[in-house]
Amino acid sequence: MSFPLLTAVAAVPAIGAIATAALPAAKRTAAKWLALLFSLVTFALALVVGFRFDPGAKGPFQLTESHAWISDFGVRYELGVDGIAVALIALTTLLIPFVILAGWHDADPLEEATPNRRWRPTQGFFALILAVEAMVVLSFEATDVFLFYIFFEAMLIPMYFLIGGFGDRADGDSEEQSASRRSSAAVKFLLYNLAGGLIMLAAVIGLYAVTADQLGTGTFSLQQIVEARAAGKLEIGTGTERLLFLGFFFAFAVKAPLWPLHTWLPGAMGESTSPVAVLITAVVDKVGTFAMLRFCLQLFPEASSWATPVILVLALISVLYGALLAVAQRDIKRLIAYASISHFGFIILGIFAMTSQGQSGATLYMVNHGISTAALMLVAGFLISRRGSRLIADYGGVQKVAPVLAGTFLIGGLATLSLPGLAPFVSEFLVLVGTFSRYPVIGIIATLGIVLAALYVLVLYQRTMTGPVKAEVKSMPDLRVRELVVVAPLIALLLFLGVYPKPLTDLVNPAVGHTLSVVDKKDPQPTVQVDAVPGGSRPGHAVHDQDVEAAK
Repeated sequence: MSFPLLTAVAAVPAIGAIATAALPAAKRTAAKWLALLFSLVTFALALVVGFRFDPGAKGPFQLTESHAWISDFGVRYELGVDGIAVALIALTTLLIPFVILAGWHDADPLEEATPNRRWRPTQGFFALILAVEAMVVLSFEATDVFLFYIFFEAMLIPMYFLIGGFGDRADGDSEEQSASRRSSAAVKFLLYNLAGGLIMLAAVIGLYAVTADQLGTGTFSLQQIVEARAAGKLEIGTGTERLLFLGFFFAFAVKAPLWPLHTWLPGAMGESTSPVAVLITAVVDKVGTFAMLRFCLQLFPEASSWATPVILVLALISVLYGALLAVAQRDIKRLIAYASISHFGFIILGIFAMTSQGQSGATLYMVNHGISTAALMLVAGFLISRRGSRLIADYGGVQKVAPVLAGTFLIGGLATLSLPGLAPFVSEFLVLVGTFSRYPVIGIIATLGIVLAALYVLVLYQRTMTGPVKAEVKSMPDLRVRELVVVAPLIALLLFLGVYPKPLTDLVNPAVGHTLSVVDKKDPQPTVQVDAVPGGSRPGHAVHDQDVEAAK
């Protein structure tokens, strides 16, 4: 029996979470180093997965594992990865060590108890982070729908405690008021996502009933269902398929988050510590967009095509709405949250453009957004911890007293606005090209999101980093060694993937091609305008490339 590598990638952080939580209360430093060690081992295993994965191999999934689990109900422990899953597992396991390092002191108990300060269990904080990592990784690996659903929902519990139990104290609020705000944000996060999950559960049960009726035995296996449909053995009625699709898509749209189901995100990110905010938007939320590609499109191809026009409009609204509200924000963390809503709109736009460029760009966007948002949010967290305020108006002239902090903040911001030469530019460009080739009007309007992104990022930098040095920031220290260790690799990745994205595109393109073949979509043929073509074509008539060659 081959080594269960995919199980190991998820099991290591799960074991690490248990080991960290079990340490005595006095072993706070040991808990930090233990959590960091387990996260680094997990990343090393993820690299092994990447090296063993062959993008050119046949079949949708590799490194597969399949074992009977709940046989009476057709539930199996089935894992497998395609190029998209490999890229997102690499992103997740890469970011967790930086999240741990950035939050090194976020859960330290305070020596003196005051009304505005509280005792925070260090072991619990880092154990919860590792638990989230394990569940996210399993969500990317699961090819059994029911198995995926379990971890898709289970990750909500540790996230609830991270948001509600370890958030920052809001500016001007007492500890009691701040705790109330954190609790409200955590409850809203949980209720929204649980509502989506319950609707998805009904759809999962419905899918099982359909397979049991037509195949004789019910199954949750993604690959088995896709193959049965391709062979004509499984035919889901149009109305049934559309209802099932809506059940799945609703849950994923909440997680993504897509307008108008996004309202939980700004509060959750604003009330969380900066490392937890990174965990939300750069890691957990990616499960929603990933699941749209893996489950919505492949399980329900006809319904996906049917719903595409409405979804594209919702994604376009997300792009513009998120960017406009980011421009209006006075709170640094909430600005980054609304910017993320805009970016997720681009990702969903690329997915449902149903073109190879759009879906490749969407996948790259998931990875690049995770890196850029992590860089910007973590540096913002270092800035906020120094000044003690999230309000933009409380800063000014930071670049004169902390130039390294200001420089890394600028690079993270420029990546957020997709500056050419930084990683997000390539993904945003591909999304817009892929969307324009099939839906030109939507593609043109979506480019306004780029203009608005430049506005909110540059205004944020101008108001916080330039101008006269405010009295409260005159003694602000620059980035320390631990903070540089967190930020420098992320900046390096943004630069590397900005000028050389080929490793990622080679990894994800075969998986994108498989998804499009399941949905039975092909890229639109490009057309050009010519004055005249031999054989009777009229001036200005649109012809295909081969006709132009014939004319030549």
